[in-house]
Formats: sequence, structure tokens, C-alpha cells
Amino acid sequence: MQNIVLIGFMGTGKSTVGKRLAQSLAWDFVDTDYEIGEVTSLSVSEIFRRHGETRFRSEESIVVARLSQQERLVIATGGGTVLNPLNWNALAQNGTVIALHASLEAILARIGNKNDRPLLKGPREAIEKLWSERQECYSQADFIVDTSQKSVDEVVKEILIQLERMTKNEFSEVAKD
Repeated sequence: MQNIVLIGFMGTGKSTVGKRLAQSLAWDFVDTDYEIGEVTSLSVSEIFRRHGETRFRSEESIVVARLSQQERLVIATGGGTVLNPLNWNALAQNGTVIALHASLEAILARIGNKNDRPLLKGPREAIEKLWSERQECYSQADFIVDTSQKSVDEVVKEILIQLERMTKNEFSEVAKD
């Protein structure tokens, strides 16, 4: 396992969980949205407003390509990052992909009225449609953790247990060969 990649819809806890998980592993934590901001000197909202989603996704792919070449990172991705198959492949080839899931109600409660998420502006039906459309992609992760009713520490503990199981399974598969 070279990296741990957290995917999922906005508000599922990727950044918060990622920071705590990285601390537990003594690894570095990286948030792709933050990295894009560092490279462009613009916030995600500003990029969307000034240049549109296409430009944002282009910057995102550049950041993903760079991060996927590194090791011992916990990477929190933006909600749409892995919808691009090139991003998915780059992240998955050098990492374990973990989807954080939360109910739409939990997400809306967490995010509240924040205006810094361009794709969450609009009627609930539009947000629900976006959430539903992305679930199939997220379901392809190595494993899924539901964060709806769990604390950050509970989510991190569940991830660590799953990672340990995966590592044991990898060793047992090698032993069979």
C-alpha cells in the first residue's frame, strides 16, 4: 500500500478523517482542493466562477498525477475527482481507494449554508441528483465506510481495521501462490 485515497461526496468527512488518519499512520496528509488552491492561488469557488468547471478539472488532474507518484500519503480528493477515469486509475495504481459515504441528510446537515461549494448551490433536487449519480463511481472503491452516524475517531478506527484485514489477505494470497 503506497497511499490511502479518500473519495466520496462533499461533506462525507474526507479532509477531517484524512488528517486524523494521517496522524495515526505518521504519514503526510494532502487535500487535492487545497493543493489546487496553492498552485493557482485561487479558491475552488474562484476557479469555478472565473474559469469554469473544465479549468478546475484540468488543474485537478495535474495535481492528481503529481500526488499519485508519491508514497505514504493520505489523499483527500474532491467529490468529483475520481469521476475522471484517468484520475481514478492514477490514484488506484499507487494506493488503496476508500470511499466515505454519508446519507444526503447527513451531508446537508454538515454543510449547512456554506457557500464555498459551487456544485452544492441550487435546489435540493439538483444536489440529490448529483449525489445519486456519483454513488456508482464511489462504490468501486476498495472498501466503503459510512460516516453518517460515526465520529471521526470511529471512522478512522474502522479504516485501520479494514486496512489491516486487506494487508493480511494480501499476505495470505501471496502464500497460496
